[in-house]
Amino acid sequence: MLLNTLLMVILSSQCIWARKSEPSLSEGDTVGLFRGSDKYDFAIEVSAAGMECFWHFAHQSGSFYFTYMVQWVTGMANNHRLFVTVNSPQGVLVASHNEAVGRLNFQTELTGFYRMCLGNHNNQFGGIRVFLSFGVIYEGSEESKRDLEEGHKVLNSTLTSIEESVQRLQNQIFHMWHHYNFARMRKGKDHYLLLSNLSYVNWWSATQSLIILLTGYLQLLVLKRLFHTDTSRPRC
Repeated sequence: MLLNTLLMVILSSQCIWARKSEPSLSEGDTVGLFRGSDKYDFAIEVSAAGMECFWHFAHQSGSFYFTYMVQWVTGMANNHRLFVTVNSPQGVLVASHNEAVGRLNFQTELTGFYRMCLGNHNNQFGGIRVFLSFGVIYEGSEESKRDLEEGHKVLNSTLTSIEESVQRLQNQIFHMWHHYNFARMRKGKDHYLLLSNLSYVNWWSATQSLIILLTGYLQLLVLKRLFHTDTSRPRC
């Protein structure tokens, strides 16, 4: 009878670990488990026909977001599209995109490192500068809500209200920062577009001015030849 009980306990624990990729928040050995929201934003350059990959750690039951925007192309590149893929810790494709601007959002079902790859396969002779913004937001799971409900019986209701308000305010600030960061991406893209247009206008203005001067000089030479008289020939 004791042996059967032990087997049932082992099988049930294996079933629980098969469904989840990390321990429950209510277990005593996970008191120091960090589940804070994190965010990163920076710009990189992807070489011609190249690929850049990044790994980001995320816990289960988190909201993973990945935003990118192509700001600048170099060399002979004329295609602003970028092939982006996100893979789970097990290597399964979670999301993909093939545009110049993209937003990828999904819920993390496994705990581990998620791989993000940027492929410049659309340009064989030019690089791409791209601005990235990604991170994970933890807004709470069912188990954490259950833990909070149990904690309400012990903690003071006023302190609990303040804690929930601070957590809600922190998440709202995080979302505001995300939208602000996307607006900053657009501002950077417009800045590089203005610089490109300015360079284009300057080069064409200089070329047209040179053509006008050369045309005027050739016209003067033709007129001078028309009125030129040969002094060696006798006059009437």
